[in-house]
Amino acid sequence: MKKQTARNILLVLLGFLGIGAFFGGGVLIISPSGKLFRMPLSLLDNSPFNTFLIPGIILFNVLGIVPILLIIALIKKPEIKLAEKLNFYSDMYWAWTYSIYVAFALIIWIQVEMTILRSVHWSHTLYIFLAIAIIYVALVPQVRDIYKK
Repeated sequence: MKKQTARNILLVLLGFLGIGAFFGGGVLIISPSGKLFRMPLSLLDNSPFNTFLIPGIILFNVLGIVPILLIIALIKKPEIKLAEKLNFYSDMYWAWTYSIYVAFALIIWIQVEMTILRSVHWSHTLYIFLAIAIIYVALVPQVRDIYKK
């Protein structure tokens, strides 16, 4: 696999996650009652939330905005010292590491959602596979070569 092709696959996967969460979280922020998604508030009975506002804000920012910003960072490679301080892989560019962080955040999000809902929906499986795909593609040697310091 060519380096640029592998990197572009990572960007597409992050884009799919970011755009979906941006709009999904945005709808939950706009309609915290869940009516726009036809989701009853009773789905939150096993959660600490009374409305979908806080989950919407988390979804919008962590799984929506962050992946979109990572796409930009992976393309332009800006140096951000604060981001470097939280980079566990000091030999790798920080945005590459954060791609893996976002994939783990997605896994945690889905696990918490399934626990709160006490059910599994087909979309949970899709997003778990998306998280695994992001991690896998980020770890492909051709992608690692691009982002090695």
